[in-house]
Amino acid sequence: MPQFEYKGRDNQGQTVNGNIEANSADAVASQLLSSGITPIDIISANQDSEDNADNTLNFDFSKNKKPTLDDLVLFSRQMYTLMHAGVPILRAITGLADTTRNHRLSTTLHTVRLEIEGGHELSTALAQHPDIFSHLFVSMVQVGENTGNLDDVFLQISEYLEREKETRNQIKSAMRYPTFVVIAIAVAMFIINMWVIPTFAKVFSGFGAELPLATRILIGTSNFTVEYWPVLLSVLIISIFGARYYVKTEKGHWQWDRAKTRIPIVGSIILRATLSRFARSFSMALNAGVPLVTGLTLVSRAVDNAFIGGHISDMRNGIERGDTLTRTAAATEMFTPLVIQMLTVGEETGNVDDMLSEVADFYDREVDYEVKNLTSAIEPILIVCIGAMVLVLALGVFLPMWDLMSAAKGG
Repeated sequence: MPQFEYKGRDNQGQTVNGNIEANSADAVASQLLSSGITPIDIISANQDSEDNADNTLNFDFSKNKKPTLDDLVLFSRQMYTLMHAGVPILRAITGLADTTRNHRLSTTLHTVRLEIEGGHELSTALAQHPDIFSHLFVSMVQVGENTGNLDDVFLQISEYLEREKETRNQIKSAMRYPTFVVIAIAVAMFIINMWVIPTFAKVFSGFGAELPLATRILIGTSNFTVEYWPVLLSVLIISIFGARYYVKTEKGHWQWDRAKTRIPIVGSIILRATLSRFARSFSMALNAGVPLVTGLTLVSRAVDNAFIGGHISDMRNGIERGDTLTRTAAATEMFTPLVIQMLTVGEETGNVDDMLSEVADFYDREVDYEVKNLTSAIEPILIVCIGAMVLVLALGVFLPMWDLMSAAKGG
């Protein structure tokens, strides 16, 4: 079994190192975390120096690379471990700033340390970097500072970010297959128009007879593509960049986020995954002591969907007018009757945060099921599209041959 050298910090914040046998560096990290050691560096001890560069648990990010969710999860877990062990905030921030592998996060943490030394609270210092730490992240830290449970808050944040990563991976999995299908069909049509049909057109031109309508359409489309492909390519590139620019605008972002939730088959998966993100983040905020209205405001920004975020803002406005959470949720028409019933029970029992966690689990199970069955749901559509392409090509190619054979027999 491979042997790894590790370096980490124990529950008292002291640096520890040693050797351990495991199947992979990830397995070493799991063993260390379970034993109360936060890993800093893990290197294979069985390979030469050239292989060590490949087996090191190290992320070769560029200096301007934004921290990933993995970086933020590791940072939150390390902060929990160090603060739970009684390590002061300044010492914890300094240690993590020196050991984190993301250069941008390391630079940010050094800046945060300077701001804390200048008299600012941790939440205030983190709020100066909204591109890395979200509004929800900062608000949770602020609640932890006010309640004296900052270590527990960092643990809740790490668990939330881990689930957030799973949700994003599920959305990517849901979009990967249909995207590949659309691209494959587009490439196939381009190749057919550029090279296949022109070959048949040369053969048909020697027949000296009027070609069927299907064949004339195919040849006309192919000739247009061959003659004007630079224009078509330019229009495509301009359209892509124009669409990306439009999506970055407030109106375009809202319309694109709404369209994503209405894509056939895939849209329901994206909607449920986003609602799961809403329910889990809202549950975490309420469990940490964030006020209801403030929590909705923060979560509306955290769901990463302007369309659904707008509905959540409407819920906040309704509560400010005196409505209950259940009525405002039902007014959005985003939630199923079962979810509304669960929220009603939560309001009646005073356990809204627990019920929201149950709602998140409910949506997660539905997303898992739909993602697993996505292929079987898309295959019929794919078969119909490919069948239509084959039918058009078959009619365009074989009809002239049949007409020629009929004319020859009649002659």
